[in-house]
Amino acid sequence: MNWDDLRIIAAVRDEGTYAGASARLKIDETTVGRRLSRIQRTLGLRLFEAADGVRKPTRQCEMVLAHVQAMAAHVAEIDRIGENLPGPVGRLRIASTNAVAAEVLSPRAGHFLVQNPGLTLQFLTSSENVKFSRWEADLAIRLRKPDKGDFAISKLADVRLYFIEPAGGAAAEPVVCAYPDELDPIPESQFLKSRGMQQRARCVSDNIRVLRTLIQNHQAVGVLANDDLQGEAARRQGDAGAVENLSRRERVCACRRNGNRVADPADRESAFVANETRDIESFRH
Repeated sequence: MNWDDLRIIAAVRDEGTYAGASARLKIDETTVGRRLSRIQRTLGLRLFEAADGVRKPTRQCEMVLAHVQAMAAHVAEIDRIGENLPGPVGRLRIASTNAVAAEVLSPRAGHFLVQNPGLTLQFLTSSENVKFSRWEADLAIRLRKPDKGDFAISKLADVRLYFIEPAGGAAAEPVVCAYPDELDPIPESQFLKSRGMQQRARCVSDNIRVLRTLIQNHQAVGVLANDDLQGEAARRQGDAGAVENLSRRERVCACRRNGNRVADPADRESAFVANETRDIESFRH
């Protein structure tokens, strides 16, 4: 027995006839009679008596309907849960690199969650591409567009990149900082590879804080985005060493699978990501 069966019992009681119940439920009158007979056989009860052309519930039917009414009330309460929460409701999973999650999204996530009490954010940090076909995430922030797949893609920002090395006269050859092989297509890795430095990297990490710390200690060379460079140059107070503008831009993209099952929350999430990544734009178009 399912909820539709119980609705038939309630409809016949309320309307008094199979015809009235069929009109209310928008199903054929013979279907109402056939399913009601099956329900009575399943329960082993006679639910209605015919009197003066009207189907009147038996005492056993009234007992069944008391439970049906309680179930209907619970269903109504479930439907009203979302009414008490403004905006979308659900868990939203953002897949991004460690750097984007730590430096851009997480510092501002608190304010976003206060404004959207029905949402829960889950940050999935990895350098690996997310598998949307397995619904591993609702939204992915990546440093380049996917090579293939049916995605809705939004450009969030362009980030200017700089190559930084210690000032001349360093006591030892600086350590080359680089990203792991799975991030080989990004501009930072491509630049280091063009100079024959990627294969000589001795510090490999997808965590920008690790790379930035080595560069701050005047012991390493690497590529940083403009926001990292500005803070680094201020700390060095003019002793930043050689800084080269790569004249390259790193594109930050938000991707989600077309036909996302949580469309409304994902739209709100996309707006959150777009707003927070404005802080890493180096220029506007």
